[in-house]
Amino acid sequence: MAFFFKAAPSKGRMGMASPVEMVRCTKESLVAVHDRSAAKALEDVERNISYLRQTLVGDRETEPNQEIVMQIATEICKEDVLSLFVQKLPSLGWEARKDLVQCWSVLLWQKVGSDHCCAQYLENHVDLLDFLVVCYNNIEIALNCGNMLRECIKHESLAKYILESASFELFFKYAELPNFDIASDALCTFKDLLTKHEMVVSQFLSSHYEQFFELYAKLVSSTNYLTRRQSVKFLSEFLLEPPNAHIMKRYILEVRYLKLVMALLKDSSKNIKICAFHIFKVFVANPNKSEDIIEVLVENHEELLKLIHNLPMTKGEDEQLEEEIDLIIKEIERLSRRANMRQ
Repeated sequence: MAFFFKAAPSKGRMGMASPVEMVRCTKESLVAVHDRSAAKALEDVERNISYLRQTLVGDRETEPNQEIVMQIATEICKEDVLSLFVQKLPSLGWEARKDLVQCWSVLLWQKVGSDHCCAQYLENHVDLLDFLVVCYNNIEIALNCGNMLRECIKHESLAKYILESASFELFFKYAELPNFDIASDALCTFKDLLTKHEMVVSQFLSSHYEQFFELYAKLVSSTNYLTRRQSVKFLSEFLLEPPNAHIMKRYILEVRYLKLVMALLKDSSKNIKICAFHIFKVFVANPNKSEDIIEVLVENHEELLKLIHNLPMTKGEDEQLEEEIDLIIKEIERLSRRANMRQ
């Protein structure tokens, strides 16, 4: 039995199925799909999801009717169709997946009354979020799931769940996947998780500091250039954000992380060296350096000065960077002279 809407024959117009009928037919066609061998069922799903997308998004000739969109969102939640969207995603074809992602983006931000009902649905069905994270392992649907996850992460409650879930650690693995596109997408999602909601992230890092930065240290020292470059760049930006000041102050007191950053100053990549310097300078400029940090800087002052003097810069490229380099050199020299005077 086929489950799909009858499209109206008039040019450029969609059929007159009610929101209840649209959602019912979409649900029935999704339930009928077991795998990609079910050709007829897949045809029905593709047609229904395409029709649903047109209704939610509109097209060049038709703007979406917000009352209908609101009714669809209500029915989608009531009939558990969001669950089917996620569960059946691996069985769908490329076009249906693309349309489904568009539907997902609209539905997650559709308000019914004062609430985002689809986001609330996911709050009550967090296993769907875990499923989407795990789907980065599936090369065919990884990028679709990445788009869907980033839409979820815009909602603070959903981002908070993912950060605190066991699934979050998988992002450290995904960042090193051999597939360039998927690794880049996973890093993009990872970055969104750590930047979209400042207070949630601050609380998360305060309570998971040790575990997070031990895992992150593996990323910045990865043999995968993409992973190393992007993770160092993000760390150089992330630690200097005002909401993360308390995390940065803790980080720059740790000798193990100073040594990690010093190693990055030797990297063959110009970009990585510059990003590493922006982290290193905070260790050196810290007025409350521990004696252990000072000792490492003094013991390695000759090599550090050489590395900093040789930072790859185009003349006049960045006056502020040149000034920062000069200040850091002077501070390392000062620490070295003070240590010599004490001997």
